[in-house]
Amino acid sequence: MRRFLDTLYGAAGLLAGFCTIGVLVSVLAAILARQFEWNIPGTDAYAGYFMAAAGFLSLASTFKHGEHIRVTLLLNSLKPGASRGLDIFALAAGVLLAAAFAFFSVKLTLDSHTFNDVSTSNDATPLWIPQLSMAIGTVLFFIALVDELVRRIRGHAAPTSQQTYE
Repeated sequence: MRRFLDTLYGAAGLLAGFCTIGVLVSVLAAILARQFEWNIPGTDAYAGYFMAAAGFLSLASTFKHGEHIRVTLLLNSLKPGASRGLDIFALAAGVLLAAAFAFFSVKLTLDSHTFNDVSTSNDATPLWIPQLSMAIGTVLFFIALVDELVRRIRGHAAPTSQQTYE
């Protein structure tokens, strides 16, 4: 199970990297098109879609590699038992918030598909397509938080940016 989850987080992170390249390609295409007085509809919108996808798809991977901001000043000043309890409490609160975020992201995507919502820009992209990356990213982030909560309850240390999972 550990290998599967780490592979899942890594695949989402890799896909986020490709989306970052998509931002670059979209912006370069828009710049070149303007230089040659061409019109490529939707390049600005697609750059935004790729940027949002990169952000959401990278949530789980960056969290599991200890790259999210953690305020450890209070945790480090407490005794180990109290620090562990506060850390578990914070993770449990994060799980609840991530569950709500994931639920409403999936609901938004399904609603956009059901009601055939399209982008108001000149590309007229069905909105469920770019929203799908948000839904997947938030669901994966929820899974990563649950995974980390279980690990912390079992006594594992918090991930650091230099640490990799075995």
